[in-house]
Amino acid sequence: MEKRLKVFVGVSGGVDSSVALALLKNDDYDVTGVFLKVWSPNFLPCDWKEERRSAMRVCATLGVPFMTIDCEKEYKKEVVDYMIREYSEGRVPNPDVFCNKYVKFGVFLKKALEMGADYIATGHYSRKLKVENGKYQLQEAIDKNKDQSYFLYTLNQKQLSHTLFPVGAITKPEVRKLAKKFGLPTAEKKDSQGVCFLGKLDMKDFLSHYIKIKKGKVLNTKGEVVGFHDGAMFYTIGQRHGFTITKKSIKDPRFFIILKNLKKNTITIANKEKEKNKVYSIKNISLSKIHFINGKEPKFPLKTTVRIRYRQEKQKCVLDKKSKGYVVLFDNSQNAIAIGQSAVFYNNDVCLGGGIIEKTY
Repeated sequence: MEKRLKVFVGVSGGVDSSVALALLKNDDYDVTGVFLKVWSPNFLPCDWKEERRSAMRVCATLGVPFMTIDCEKEYKKEVVDYMIREYSEGRVPNPDVFCNKYVKFGVFLKKALEMGADYIATGHYSRKLKVENGKYQLQEAIDKNKDQSYFLYTLNQKQLSHTLFPVGAITKPEVRKLAKKFGLPTAEKKDSQGVCFLGKLDMKDFLSHYIKIKKGKVLNTKGEVVGFHDGAMFYTIGQRHGFTITKKSIKDPRFFIILKNLKKNTITIANKEKEKNKVYSIKNISLSKIHFINGKEPKFPLKTTVRIRYRQEKQKCVLDKKSKGYVVLFDNSQNAIAIGQSAVFYNNDVCLGGGIIEKTY
């Protein structure tokens, strides 16, 4: 008899990973459900124990083995400490990208292979395709509203070769139907939101446990003081709330942040309707830590499309390599680009890779 391929499936306690596990079992893989235990601060609700119980119930329902892998050290160092450090320097990090890189496709994949697994699988909405040269492409999910390829751009060929995305080829409504069909206890469970593993949280409240609140001034585009805030490092470009405007009439539209100055501890706001030229002012960005999924750089300059934030419509651009690094030149001026976020490139539905935004101009 042919040996059944062994797959360690990351089960988070949610419906997507539950269905991923059920689909693989149904396809006769030798599956094991794996819950990843990560670090959590003592001032947040202790949700991980309930999520672990939920994952165990799914495995029990399907009659598959269950285990827990400890990723606390890696998660604290590579995700949480990184996030706090970035915010303290006035940048806006993307913890989900680093969680995937260092935890799910880092320590989890490494330990799974050491324990004899052929693959790991997750509930990510993404797809992989083996192409003619034997390499793998990362593709957007069928369900464009749920696609998570943006957060997976750091994956390399080895990681992709040992990874399965069982729900990437189906839509979210279909996932819900399958969960009911398989009799999974997570079938009606709401989708998780917020930071990878930590869930939905007030970022300013979370960071205030590590970064001191320091009141500052809110400025308009003329440099006039129009309000106050709790510290420039707590805010992100494009944010529309969390600061107080004292000089505002009921007829004024909503304002959002277009600039922050960490040294002076100020944030500058504008409104999209009246100050369009000040809002849509970014023509180029520079990048660091750029990564290409196929393992080699493309020929520059490269006409491509890019996302500068999750779920944004892809923007036409040119990616080029200069003496000082990589730059992106947009066909159309952009707004609300935050330093520290990820720029991710696509050729139609194929994710090429991406990098960290370092400068806008």
